[in-house]
Amino acid sequence: MADDLFAAMRQSIIDGDAARATALAEESLATGVPPLDAIENGFVPGLTHVGEQFGAGELFLPDMMLAARAMQKAVAILEPEMQRRSMTRRVLGKVVIGTVKGDIHEIGKNLVGMMLQSSGFEVHDLGVDVSPDRFVAAAREHDADLVGGSALLTTTMAGQRTVVEALVAAGLRSRVKVIVGGAPASASWASEIGADGYSEDAIGAVALARQLLGAADVATI
Repeated sequence: MADDLFAAMRQSIIDGDAARATALAEESLATGVPPLDAIENGFVPGLTHVGEQFGAGELFLPDMMLAARAMQKAVAILEPEMQRRSMTRRVLGKVVIGTVKGDIHEIGKNLVGMMLQSSGFEVHDLGVDVSPDRFVAAAREHDADLVGGSALLTTTMAGQRTVVEALVAAGLRSRVKVIVGGAPASASWASEIGADGYSEDAIGAVALARQLLGAADVATI
């Protein structure tokens, strides 16, 4: 019975069906399935599959966004019961993300945030048009392990450098990793500005975050 439920959960994420994922999460609670089991054995495998298919070029950005949203809805149903039972998923790291000052593009940044959160990271999304000072303040407030700055325009990508410089000036850079993303960014740009890495998509961002924070051996997406 549980195997059938887990298979349905997996498929709901693959289909990007948030309503179905929510209903299955509620069904799992009603039938006594431990919520952590539902996440790790049911929903996470679906997200992993979508990530693999996206990497292979079989699925596309809208598919990823739908899957990530379905995952979020399911986890939101299960989290209160996990807290009641004092069950928690392993937090792989604390991440602060945002689109840099002067840039209001957020689709890619939102997807990265959803994928990181679904994969076990604690994510604090600052939104768009984020000043270097806000990145620094949030990194300090949340004791962040990693800061991610997104920029879609060549005219705003210099803001990624400013974020790195602000973290250095605040004395946080030695303990906070920095990754960058967005259309004009690249691995060479990340190296030039003193960031720790670059990813061109959400799947790569999750893998990079896991690598930088020493979580590469954890069996999530």
